[in-house]
Amino acid sequence: MRDVLEELQRWWSAGETVGLATVVGTWKSAPRQPGAAMLVAPDGTAAGSVSGGCVEGDVYELAGACRTTATPQLRRYGVSDDDAFSVGLTCGGIIDVFVEPVSQQTFPELGGVVDDIRAGRPVAVATLVSGVADSPVGARLVVRPDTVTGSLGGSRLDDAVRDDARGLLERGTTAVLRYGPRGERRGTDVAVFVAAYAPRPRMIVFGAIDFAAAVARIGTFLGYRVTVCDARATFATRQRFPDADEVVVEWPHRYLARTEVDERTVVCVLTHDPKFDVPLLEVALRMPLAYLGAMGSRRTNNDRLARLRERGFTAADLARLHAPIGLDIGGRTPEETAVSIAAEIIASRWGGSGAQLSSVSGPIHHDPVTGSDPVTGSDAVTDSDLELMPLWRK
Repeated sequence: MRDVLEELQRWWSAGETVGLATVVGTWKSAPRQPGAAMLVAPDGTAAGSVSGGCVEGDVYELAGACRTTATPQLRRYGVSDDDAFSVGLTCGGIIDVFVEPVSQQTFPELGGVVDDIRAGRPVAVATLVSGVADSPVGARLVVRPDTVTGSLGGSRLDDAVRDDARGLLERGTTAVLRYGPRGERRGTDVAVFVAAYAPRPRMIVFGAIDFAAAVARIGTFLGYRVTVCDARATFATRQRFPDADEVVVEWPHRYLARTEVDERTVVCVLTHDPKFDVPLLEVALRMPLAYLGAMGSRRTNNDRLARLRERGFTAADLARLHAPIGLDIGGRTPEETAVSIAAEIIASRWGGSGAQLSSVSGPIHHDPVTGSDPVTGSDAVTDSDLELMPLWRK
């Protein structure tokens, strides 16, 4: 929904009804991730995308019709080699798209949800997309860390979804969950799509150098909340880092020790000065970070590793450190180096190898855990699998 938030709120505030199509499930080489959305407005204009072009026309028609029929529906799009140019995904992937009418009547909580998203407050929207329950398809539960509004049909189901949605919200994960009609976690009758709008993950860049400005710029582009930190007030200024969300003047290890991080946080150490980066890495290596990288030459890195070993860090500890930082793409300029670093962060997140796609086989898009169907563990989805399948099981 983030993709179409501005347009969605504008029509909602005007009292109009829009058709909203949301990707709720993906397999294999699907072009968009769960949560990607397309909106069809009352004037016929469209915003957003669910497939990068493959099935946009069909989804546009469904979403437009949904405005008048007021009937939500779940539609699966897949492809096989012999019908690759019919309505389907030419990339060979499979997506489930949930289409629904959205208005002040069908989604009265939307205004508050939009306010939370814009303010960076965590909120999750759980929508009943399939199955047998005491509420119709399209029923919603809005889950915040300390409050819940709406209902999916029965207190037991609501309680189960509330707890699981808060878990997904902590991890910033959007997914489909399956339950029995009364919230039984071993059941599969009811499918609930949980869109988790967690605050942006953090990227903390240490070292106020020209490379840091480029990394901050690309970090913002990738959706991170970027902090640049350096102990030198002369260099750590807002003028030098206009793309950062905040610029902090403090000794790096002291700042990292006191600031809030989580399993989604990315840390880039660009100081390549032992008096800064060794104390900093001592703190960082004890934290549950998504990514930790450090800049420096081979010689600098070898010296840094030796110092860290002297401080008691094991080979397993140091294996978490990406150093020298970035992928080998031959970059020289700060901007090219930032692309190298960003590429390694993305590869680390999704399990990519960093190799050229032309030199490897198998799926282009990786599942962050297994790279395969989350139900069967197989790389293939057969006709018998054409029911809504979960992306996440607790």
